[in-house]
Amino acid sequence: MENKLIVSSSPHVRTNKDTSYIMKQVVIALLPATLAALFFFRLSALNVIFFCVTGSVGAEFLCQKISKQESTIGDFSAVVTGLLLAFNVPASLPWWMCLLGAAFAIIVVKMVFGGIGNNFVNPALAARAFLLASFPVAMTLWTRTGVNWVSSGNIDAYTTATPLSFLKAGSNGVSSLADSGISISNMLIGNIGGCIGETSAVLIILGGLYLMYKGIINYVIPTFYICTVAILMFILGGFNFTFVIYELLAGGLMLGAFFMLTDYTTSPMTKKGQIIYAVLAGLITTVIRLYGGYPEGVSYSILLVNIMTPLIDKYTKTKVFGEVSK
Repeated sequence: MENKLIVSSSPHVRTNKDTSYIMKQVVIALLPATLAALFFFRLSALNVIFFCVTGSVGAEFLCQKISKQESTIGDFSAVVTGLLLAFNVPASLPWWMCLLGAAFAIIVVKMVFGGIGNNFVNPALAARAFLLASFPVAMTLWTRTGVNWVSSGNIDAYTTATPLSFLKAGSNGVSSLADSGISISNMLIGNIGGCIGETSAVLIILGGLYLMYKGIINYVIPTFYICTVAILMFILGGFNFTFVIYELLAGGLMLGAFFMLTDYTTSPMTKKGQIIYAVLAGLITTVIRLYGGYPEGVSYSILLVNIMTPLIDKYTKTKVFGEVSK
């Protein structure tokens, strides 16, 4: 009996998991945190989520319609971009800014470079940086939980400080957090001010673990990123363990670790490259948070390492079998 030898180009290991399946799993993983956002920020969160997701899907549809390309909105990638953008903005952001940010993420960051798989930075984070640079006041106006911003007009009565604004003072900020009533338990469940998707750390972690269970992401990037921040914060923060816990749970660190840094397109391909990538992101996050003028460093650290990804891939790629060095 003859054995038939089939010669084909790589990849030789394939999977039935397509883009649509992966993106749907990400939406499912984000669902608990989305429900928490709706519970804590009510109609304000619903308003932001609706316009960010609608803006992302609409922008992709119109862009492809105008350029006479086949529509890809069915793969749910635009939905994920819109949802992640909504998670990265305050509940008080006006609807038209949500639409503008979504359009920037899809048209400028994604479609201009060739669509999904060709963007060199994370679209949602690039849109957040764009909105923060364009509308700094609106993007740093944090509302208290339990307030329907869309139906309230008293700005002074509903604005609040975020945990990161206290932690900017270093270890001394821990006592300020306690005095203001912001406990670790509140940060875990999400009953604090901040972006709508950055508050409930425990639900973000559960979503990340779900993605690991489904094989959508692996442990390397989240683990090395979180550990790097924890170690550096412990050393540079005066060996204060409570300060480290607050730093890990505050802001968008968990969201960035599990949902932003792990983006296939903008992260390295090899395990060695992913470790370097995650450690660099952790280092930049720590430096910005402790020594920069801005209290949060997750978004900019991820954007910076996204840009470094091609260089990291170049020097960490696996040597091809039989390749001869020049």
